[in-house]
Amino acid sequence: MKWFKRIVVLTLLLITGVLVHYYLPQRDIVKVVGTEVKRMDISKGSPFWDSPDVGTNDEATRDVRFISTVRENGKTRVYRNEDTGWSFPFYLKFDSSDLDAKAKEMAANKDQWVAVTHYGWRIKLFSIWPNATKIKPVSGPDALLIPWFNIVFLCILAFIFINIWLALRRFKKKRIDPIAEKIEDVAEEASEEISKGGNAVSKFFRRWFGTTKAQSKPAKNITDKKSTDKK
Repeated sequence: MKWFKRIVVLTLLLITGVLVHYYLPQRDIVKVVGTEVKRMDISKGSPFWDSPDVGTNDEATRDVRFISTVRENGKTRVYRNEDTGWSFPFYLKFDSSDLDAKAKEMAANKDQWVAVTHYGWRIKLFSIWPNATKIKPVSGPDALLIPWFNIVFLCILAFIFINIWLALRRFKKKRIDPIAEKIEDVAEEASEEISKGGNAVSKFFRRWFGTTKAQSKPAKNITDKKSTDKK
């Protein structure tokens, strides 16, 4: 039972960690080198794509904005630029067109470093890109960015998980443990009654039919008596 509980807890923690890592905002310090719009065929209900621009038709084939950047080490990084609207995740992003204009302005200044706030993963095998939500200029590639939102959110999440765990422990102690103890007591009493019943049955058979032990004992006495008479 313990290993089953551990598997359940580890599975829940793994799922929570994956969701938190995907949806929490992250920031990259990069240089914007260009923007483009691609015509994309998007599967309906895909979790790796967001909504089209608010006010437009929700179609499987639509135009998607992209922002191309480069890191300090020369590696490229591409972000999609989509509205999230009122749906999950609740970034309430309605300004993908404004963000595209800002990215074009940043691309015109080749010496400008920017911090791109985004969520999601870049998986080349499945053509998945992170979604950029904000762009702001920074002093350079070594600018210090403290993820205050993530720190506060993770502290609140840990607080919620700890309180749920404590509440479950209190519930188990008050409700489940007494019932388990009663079940154990009943099982012990039942086993005692069964053993008592077994002794009664064996006594009944000894009384009416005898046992091999009861028969062997008189035989031994007769043998001893005969040996005594011979002497």
